Amino acid sequence: MNLTKIVIGILIGGVVGLIGYGIYDYTQPGKYDSFATCIKDSGATFYGAFWCPHCQNQKKLFGKSERLLPYVECSLPSGQGQTQNCIDKKIEGYPTWEFKDGTRATDVFTLQELAEKTSCTLTEDKK
Repeated sequence: MNLTKIVIGILIGGVVGLIGYGIYDYTQPGKYDSFATCIKDSGATFYGAFWCPHCQNQKKLFGKSERLLPYVECSLPSGQGQTQNCIDKKIEGYPTWEFKDGTRATDVFTLQELAEKTSCTLTEDKK
């Protein structure tokens, strides 16, 4: 009976530790935070949909810094239709990037291509 309590205690402690580490890791800066912030400040907008694999690939290039991108979700929660904002903007494919000069492109861009299109410097932040 005591062995069972010890095992359960160890398992609970492990789960709590993993959750704590996950929260800690999420709050740490990403290596492209400055770059993602610059993209946002440049006036660019990234339109996408949660179900779009190309949008997920675009976000993955930024790692944890993805949270700082100027991302606009266009899909309704059901995945069956578009938000009014994206209808009004005439977003027809994903991912669509709109830049400050009004140009648009529906593509997954490399980080270097986004740097060129936004005049942002592509650097990795020090941790």
